[in-house]
Amino acid sequence: MANYMGFIVKEAFDKAFDKEAIDAKVREGFPLQHRWHNDFHLEMPFGLVNDPNGLSWYAGKYHIFFQWNPLGVEHKHKCWGHVETADFVHYSLPELALWPSDVHDKDGCYSGAGFVEDDALRLVYTCNRKEDGVRTPAQRLATWQPEKGIAQKDEIIIEHEPKGYTAHFRDPSRFVKDGREFLVLGAQTAEEKGRAVLYEKKEGAWQLAGEIKTELSDFGYMWECPTLLPLAEGDVLLFSPQGLGAEDYRWQNLYQSGYVAGKLDVDSLKLQHGAFHELDRGFDFYAPQAFVHEGRAILFGWMGMPEREEEYPTREEGWLFSLTMPREVRLSDGRLFFAPLEEMKALRKGAAQKFGACRIEELGQDLAEKSEIELEIAFGDAQEVHVDLVYREAGEYMRLSYMRPTAVMTLDRTGMRLGGRGVRRFRLAVRDSLKLHIYQDKTAVEVFFQDGEEAASFFVFPTKKEKPKLVISADRKLERIEGSLWELEGFTWNAR
Repeated sequence: MANYMGFIVKEAFDKAFDKEAIDAKVREGFPLQHRWHNDFHLEMPFGLVNDPNGLSWYAGKYHIFFQWNPLGVEHKHKCWGHVETADFVHYSLPELALWPSDVHDKDGCYSGAGFVEDDALRLVYTCNRKEDGVRTPAQRLATWQPEKGIAQKDEIIIEHEPKGYTAHFRDPSRFVKDGREFLVLGAQTAEEKGRAVLYEKKEGAWQLAGEIKTELSDFGYMWECPTLLPLAEGDVLLFSPQGLGAEDYRWQNLYQSGYVAGKLDVDSLKLQHGAFHELDRGFDFYAPQAFVHEGRAILFGWMGMPEREEEYPTREEGWLFSLTMPREVRLSDGRLFFAPLEEMKALRKGAAQKFGACRIEELGQDLAEKSEIELEIAFGDAQEVHVDLVYREAGEYMRLSYMRPTAVMTLDRTGMRLGGRGVRRFRLAVRDSLKLHIYQDKTAVEVFFQDGEEAASFFVFPTKKEKPKLVISADRKLERIEGSLWELEGFTWNAR
C-alpha cells in the first residue's frame, strides 16, 4: 500500500510540476517587460520568490538557488529555482531545479544549502510533510545534475526533529571547522524558544551534537535560516529570529535578520559572542544566506517580508519579490561591514557623471531609469539632512533623513501611494559627513551607509513610469555635496 500511495503522490506532482513546461514559460517571460520588473535584481516573470538557497561555487560558476512557487503568489508549493553565473552580470535563464515529488517533501522543498563534495555539487534541504495538521520535517541530500538542470534527490539524513524540539526544525546549512563537518539548523524548543542546533558527520552519518550555546536564551520563538561562517577574523552566526518585539531603533520589521560574531568551540558548542546586530535596516529584507569563495564572504537576501504579501502590488501582476544584489561582507572588530560586489561595477554605462555644490541648502539631480550614486554630504552647520527619491509626475517621494542631534537615520515611505509605507529608524554614528552608496533599480533600492557600516533594502512602486530625481536638502546651508552618478545596465540573461 505504501508503494502504491507513493506512486500516486509522484504521479500527481509530476503533473503539477512539469519542469519542461515551467522552464518554457520562464523562457517566454524573459526579457522581463513590466515597468515594475527589476533589471539587476534576480526575480521571476511569475510566481513567488523567497529565500536564497544553495549558494555555492562549482565547475567554474556561481550557483544561486532560491525558494520559488511557480504555481502562484502564495507561500505554497515551495520549489527551488536555479541560475548560474561566472561574473554576477551574465546569468543562465532561471529553471526549475527541485520540487515536491514524494511523501517526504510533498508539502514543500524548504530552504537549505549547497557544498562541493567528491567533485559534485551537493544540496541539503528540509522536506516538509503534513498529515492531519501535523508537520514532519526531514533533512535530505540531493546532487546537482547540470546536464539535466535538476537536483537528483538522495537519502534522508535526518528523519525528524530531535527530542525536546518542535517540528519547526529546518533550513540546514553546512560548514567545516577544525577539520570537522557540521550542519546547523534553525529550531524551536518545546518551550517555544528559538535556537540553532548542530549535527556532526561521523563515520558517514549525521549525528546530533547539540544546541549552540549562546547568551540569547530568550530571543524570539524561532530562529530561521542559520548560517555559520568560520572566517579568519572570527565565527559569524547569521540567523533570522522570529518574535522580537519592536523597539525605538531596533527590530522594526515583522521579522528580523541579523548575526552575532565571536568564537565557536566545536567541542563544548559554546559560542562566545558580542551583541546581536541586524543585517539590514530596510523594509524588505529577510532570510539571507552567505558562503565563502576565494576569501570573499558573499551574501544574498530575500528582498521581501513574510506575511506582508498584500503590501506588494506586483502580486496582482502575477509575481512577488526579488533577491538582493550580492554583497560582500567582512568582519572587523566584531562587526560586519557590507559592500556591493566588485563585479557590480561592470553594470556601469560609461564614465561617472559628477555633481555637487558648496554652501547650499538644496540640490537636485536627475537620475536614470537605473542608477548607482555615490554621495558624500558634509554637514557644516546643518543639523537635519534629507535625501529624497522624488517622482515628480506622480507627486511621490521616498525620503532618507539624518538628524545630527540624535544620530538617527530615518527611512520614510509615507510619501508613496502604492506598496508598503511606514517608517524605519536606526542609530548611525556620523561625524562631519554622511556617506551613501545607492543602487536604484526600477523598484528595488539598496543603500549602503558610512562605507558599509549599515545597509537598507526596500521597494518603491511609483504610480507612473518615470525616472526619479535625487533631491538633497537641509535645514541650513550644507558645507559641501559631492556626488558620482552612473547609469546602469541590467543583467544579461542567456540560455544555457
